Amino acid sequence: QLQLVESGGGLVQPGGSLRLSCAASGFTLDYYAIGWFRQAPGKEREGVSCISSSGGTTNYADSVKGRFTISRDNAKNTVYLQMNSLKPEDTAVYYCAAAYLSDYEGCASDDYRYWGQGTQVTVSS
Repeated sequence: QLQLVESGGGLVQPGGSLRLSCAASGFTLDYYAIGWFRQAPGKEREGVSCISSSGGTTNYADSVKGRFTISRDNAKNTVYLQMNSLKPEDTAVYYCAAAYLSDYEGCASDDYRYWGQGTQVTVSS
């Protein structure tokens, strides 16, 4: 019933751009903080960017600041991650996740209860 579905991944050249989407079904995202996380083979899962339920607070990993932008469109029940100036080290499976916590503005993976199945992003070199 409560599902998150990522889309928009693919293969791009260094310096290229992708826009990832996270669409919710079975519930509304209005009252959830949403996070984007990624994991590359042999590496730990990393928080990329998170946005509070109101959209008023955003967080970015230092490695993506200035290149990635998170946004949400509650009318479409969708959260986006715009990725510009992509680098080979951005290659990973990207997941979106939802946290139903009051006034939550953080980006800790353990606080996110519901997860999508992921979408692959590959940046060639």
